[in-house]
Amino acid sequence: MRAGWEDLAAIGRELRERRREAEQEEARRRAQDMARQREQELFSRSVGPVTPLPVRDLACLQRPRPAPIPRMRQLDEAQVLRSSLSDDFDPVTLMETDDRLAYHRSGVGPDVLKDLRQGRWTVQGQIDLHGLRRDAAREALGNFLAEAARQGWRCVRVVHGKGLGSPGREPVLKGKVASWLAQRRDVLAYTQARGPDGGAGALIVLLEGRSPRPRHLRRWLGVND
Repeated sequence: MRAGWEDLAAIGRELRERRREAEQEEARRRAQDMARQREQELFSRSVGPVTPLPVRDLACLQRPRPAPIPRMRQLDEAQVLRSSLSDDFDPVTLMETDDRLAYHRSGVGPDVLKDLRQGRWTVQGQIDLHGLRRDAAREALGNFLAEAARQGWRCVRVVHGKGLGSPGREPVLKGKVASWLAQRRDVLAYTQARGPDGGAGALIVLLEGRSPRPRHLRRWLGVND
């Protein structure tokens, strides 16, 4: 019987200890809440009324950055283009003087022009300069040929228009384009386009390119396999 009373007394002491700890914890919590409230009141009196921002569960996404644009290289290429293509160059001595405007670089046989005229080369890209002023057309042509080199294109079409809207209905841009192309080292030949491909308003241009030349072109150029 004595052991039973001792057990009950021990249980009572444990319960009182737990109750005291709970009261102390509650007192600490109230003290922290009061301290936090005082800080908020002090902040509000210092800065005035504030509106809490709504809490949104938004994901933080790492978006891919755009590729850098080589501005300086573009400016350098434009400067080289302006300095290398002259309006005073006269390509008449390099052209075949017939009713179809044509040109081929020294060392390129006449069969190349024949194939161009007959459409045996597939046109891989084109640019339309119709309606552009001289300087804008020259820069656009240079940029297009640079892009053609990067793409590895061999045959392209350059649309310059027939000059019907020019003063005196003279195709000024047509002659300029022919002159600019004849000054390019990467231009092997060009000829006036066939009717379905633009006729007198366009040129079909054969570029040297970076890829190996076709066997028949190597033979025309006198390059041994």
